[in-house]
Amino acid sequence: MGCFLGLKFGNRRDTKKIGAAVAASDGTDDLDRRNEKDFDGSNGCARKYSWSEIEKLSMNFSQIVGSGGFSTVYLAHLSGSSIGAIKIHCQSDYLHRVFKQELDILLQLQHDNIVKLLGYCDNQDEDALVFEYVSNGTLQDKLHGAGREITKSSSTGTVLPWRKRVAIAYQLAQALEYLHEKCPLQIVHGDIKPSNILLDEQLNCKLCDFGFAKMGFSSAIMPSNNRRQVLMGSPGYTDPHYLRTGIASKKNDVYSYGVIILELVTGMEAFCEERGQGQLLTSIIGPILKSMIAGGDECSPMKVAEMVDPKLGGDFEVKEVKAMISLAALCLGQSPSLRPSATQILQTIEENIASISLLCKQQKDLMV
Repeated sequence: MGCFLGLKFGNRRDTKKIGAAVAASDGTDDLDRRNEKDFDGSNGCARKYSWSEIEKLSMNFSQIVGSGGFSTVYLAHLSGSSIGAIKIHCQSDYLHRVFKQELDILLQLQHDNIVKLLGYCDNQDEDALVFEYVSNGTLQDKLHGAGREITKSSSTGTVLPWRKRVAIAYQLAQALEYLHEKCPLQIVHGDIKPSNILLDEQLNCKLCDFGFAKMGFSSAIMPSNNRRQVLMGSPGYTDPHYLRTGIASKKNDVYSYGVIILELVTGMEAFCEERGQGQLLTSIIGPILKSMIAGGDECSPMKVAEMVDPKLGGDFEVKEVKAMISLAALCLGQSPSLRPSATQILQTIEENIASISLLCKQQKDLMV
């Protein structure tokens, strides 16, 4: 028997979630009806803003806090001393449809590990999303560096500790379970990657960017006949089965989650540009995973330790590393149907990671 952990999945979980997680069509008509209401944002509902209010909140878009290929994020000055983040899409008919889709989904979400929508502007030619401000950068920043340091208030130093890494993995799985299983209309995020995982002052995970998300199905969506269909995902994280078939499912997110586990363990990026012409992390680690499953020499604690991010300086548990790598291998399986569900991922982490198990036990004791 090899040292690769035999992970068993149960059918149900009754453990209260760590981090106090709160429990289809294109939706255009429903969204238009919701837009007629003006919420104040204080009771969990998003407020509708005018464009002039967006300009005022952003101080005429004076401070950029983030940017991507299709949008820019500006600092927002809300009531009192509160701050937020305003996301503005580039102007195009396609991106306006993306905005509508993202807004329709965000208005239905309420979870501690998903960034909170505070408000929006949905004018004919001007649109904006107003989010809570998550101050500690992204998981991409913390793992791979992007000119930012972890804030002193987090009291964790500049290297993301092992215990925080597994906690982030667990919280991300909580967010996926909520999207995949708990929402009335189940949701596939479609672009799970470290740059879409924000971290707060305590390094809690906040999943963001629902521009690729699909809503309203429980298993799979066949590809559109439209040849100009935009593919979900990002290089290094996209499910190869989806790339081959165009079939979108919850297991696409699970595959991306497996890549993130490998990044958390190894500290390497999903697409390693420094390796010649570039190489996928799954291609680099894949042979090692196969050797571990076969129970060869790669199973020795020394070999396992060699896979771990050297920045951790040996501050990790080999048994927990094996468990996380085992989980990653299952998430990256070629057959989507054999990959674990988000609920099964949570159960596996709870059973194999001591710090998470302790928190779960404390939660159970509080419920007695």
